[in-house]
Amino acid sequence: MKAATIQLEDLACPSCTQKIEGALNSLEGIDEDSIKVLFNSSKVKFNFDEDGLSIEEIELAINRLGFDVIKSRVR
Repeated sequence: MKAATIQLEDLACPSCTQKIEGALNSLEGIDEDSIKVLFNSSKVKFNFDEDGLSIEEIELAINRLGFDVIKSRVR
């Protein structure tokens, strides 16, 4: 498992966090219990299996919701 942090442009409303969380939950390879969407800092933190899912695929899923990814960090 890899730990990822994605910085988004400013989130406009708390319901945005639920949309992002739902999209990440639907992806195969993300540890659902690790997902944290931080509204105040506009960050998403989670653990994922890099063998089955790339950070680019995760960024694309977030972009499809209408949120711009500023940068991602995987450790």
